[in-house]
Amino acid sequence: MRNIALLLMTAIILLGCNSGNKKPYKPSSIGAINSLAVVMDNNLWEGEVGDKVREHFAAPILGLHWEEPLFTIEHMPKQVFTGMTRHRRSVLFVGLDTADMAQVKVDVYATPQRVGVIQGKTEQELLENLDKGAKQIIASFKDTEVKEAQKRFLRSLSKEKVMEDKFGVKLRLPSVYTMGKEEDNFVWIDRQIPKGSMNLIAYEMPASSFTNDSTLVSDIVKMRDSIGQKYIPGPDIPGKTTYMVTEKAFAPYVFTTQLAGKNAIEVRGIWEIHNYPMAGPFVTYIIDDVENKRKLVLEGFTFAPATSKRDYMFELEAILRTTSFIKSEQEVTMAR
Repeated sequence: MRNIALLLMTAIILLGCNSGNKKPYKPSSIGAINSLAVVMDNNLWEGEVGDKVREHFAAPILGLHWEEPLFTIEHMPKQVFTGMTRHRRSVLFVGLDTADMAQVKVDVYATPQRVGVIQGKTEQELLENLDKGAKQIIASFKDTEVKEAQKRFLRSLSKEKVMEDKFGVKLRLPSVYTMGKEEDNFVWIDRQIPKGSMNLIAYEMPASSFTNDSTLVSDIVKMRDSIGQKYIPGPDIPGKTTYMVTEKAFAPYVFTTQLAGKNAIEVRGIWEIHNYPMAGPFVTYIIDDVENKRKLVLEGFTFAPATSKRDYMFELEAILRTTSFIKSEQEVTMAR
C-alpha cells in the first residue's frame, strides 16, 4: 500500500509539473488566402493614414495583366475586433498611442497568426511608421500566407514522380494537377480551372547561362521565347504559327532570391501568344544548381481570361517554393 501511495504521489507531482509547462491553448487561425484584417478607428481609416495603409497593403501586384491588390483588406474598428474575428491569420493594428513603433507579433490570438502593429503619438508618426515598417510586415504576412497555402496542399497530394525522375527535385503538388507533356528536357503539368488553366513547366539550361548582367533580361526573354516556340503551341490557326512568347510591350521584372537553399533569379511578367490575341501572367525561377552543373528553370503561368489571377498565381508560387533537391547529378543522369 505504501508503494502504491508513493507512485500516486509521484504521478500527481509529474502531472502538475507538466501542466505548468503547457502553453496556453490558442485556436487555429482562419481566413481566406491573401486576406488581411485592418483594425483602426474609422476617422483614421477615412483619412491620410487609411490612404497610406491602402498604398502599401493594397498595392498592385507586379507582373499581373491588370491591377490586383496585394491583400484583400477588411477594415474594422477596435470594438468589432472580438470573438472569432480575432482568429484571423493576418492582422494589422494601426492606432494613436504613447508608444512609437512598427513591429510584428506572432500568434497573439490564434496560431499560426501574424499581427502587424503600427503606433505613433501623432498621425504624422503613424504615416512615417507605415512607410518604415510596411515592407517587413508585408514580408511576414506573405510568408505566413505561403505556408498556409502549402499546408492546404497536404490534403491531397499528387503521386506524380516525373519531376523527381527527370530533374531530381520534389514539389508539394496538389492532386488536381496532371501531366500535360513530357519531352527529353521539358515537363508540363497543368490544372484545369473555369475558363482556363494553371500551368507548371520545368527544364534545364547550361550552367554558363545568365552570367552577363548587362544582357540578363534579354537573355531570359530569348530563353522563354525559344522554349515557348519549341514546346508551348497556341491555338491552331490556318496559315499561322502560334506559340508562347514573352510580352514585347514591357520587359519582365527580375529579382534575386533563394529557392531550395540555392541562389536563384525570380522573373515576373506577361506571356502572350505569337500571332494570336491571348495572354496572361507568369513567374519563373532560374535556380543556380552548382552541384549538378546546370540552371534549373521552374515556371508557373496562368490562362484565365476576364478573371482575377492573383490567387491562381499565388498558388503556383507557393507550389514552386516547396521545391527540394533529392538527387545528385549522377542519379539524375541515370534516371534519364
